[in-house]
Amino acid sequence: MTTSQSLFSDEPKPSGPVECLGQTFPSDEARREHYLAILREKLKDPAFREIEGFPIGTDEDILALSDPPYYTACPNPFIEEFIKYYGKPYEPSVPYNKEPFFADISEGKYDPLYKLHPYHTKVPHRAIIRYILQYTAPGDLIQDAFAGSGATGIAAQLCGNREVVQSLGYKVDSDGIIYREELEDGKSKWSPFSMLGARQSILSDLSPIASFIAYTYNTPSDTHQFQRDAQEILKDTEDATGWMFQTLHNPTSDQVLSAIAKIESDEIPSLHTTCLTGRINYTVWSDVFSCPECAGDVVFWNSAVDKEGGKVERSISMPIVWCGTYKTVDGKEAA
Repeated sequence: MTTSQSLFSDEPKPSGPVECLGQTFPSDEARREHYLAILREKLKDPAFREIEGFPIGTDEDILALSDPPYYTACPNPFIEEFIKYYGKPYEPSVPYNKEPFFADISEGKYDPLYKLHPYHTKVPHRAIIRYILQYTAPGDLIQDAFAGSGATGIAAQLCGNREVVQSLGYKVDSDGIIYREELEDGKSKWSPFSMLGARQSILSDLSPIASFIAYTYNTPSDTHQFQRDAQEILKDTEDATGWMFQTLHNPTSDQVLSAIAKIESDEIPSLHTTCLTGRINYTVWSDVFSCPECAGDVVFWNSAVDKEGGKVERSISMPIVWCGTYKTVDGKEAA
């Protein structure tokens, strides 16, 4: 028998009431339980499960991962309700005149939010902000059907952050009007083009891990609780695997054998009792070349790096200890 642990079971329960899609609940947990009950009934509908792209998983697994109505680990049945609440009907009397966006956009990959996770096709959210500001107004609803890890959602929220918007080279006045620098008749001027304010977003992706990252990425969290949990995880990880980064300092042969025995016998070995230990900060990986004469291995670091001069000699002649011949580095084959 297996059980599914909810990812939300250990979250702190807020004491005050919360509002969600026009309804007021005594707490956030009450909100979640209300929508979980609706989702549980929906999962019993065979037609719902026949939707193309429906994930393979049990009802309990899907419910444990979900935080409805904001996120579900399956097609979200609450999207229509979300659109009705946040969407705006088309109003022909409101002018909409947006010029095509034309600008070279180059954003680095060192923003802290960008570096939070290693999803392979992530996009810098700062680049997306520029497009959202160009074509939308505060409160508008944006859909990204290929959302990946949710950068569009982050960008939509940060359109309401004055500091972030100004860091993109724009100006924001006291009324929230955003200006950008333009050239007119060879002269620079600041022209208004958008308004400061968050936009709403609907994010979806066929990849379960992508949609889960997008949810986590865009959901407010208790930063203090997160820090406590992270520190606890780091400590547990250090206790379990820290020994892998220990190295013996000038050990004798007996001490090396003793350390090996500890590693083989103890589930979580500690090498401190063997001899003085150090900690590996980083490991240098070196190319290994094969001697064309005797097929012996030549470690590039040992043979071609001038440690005192701080440089790499890539075309030097060096001895091959196995056969005594000399070959240049460029003439060797990788092993």
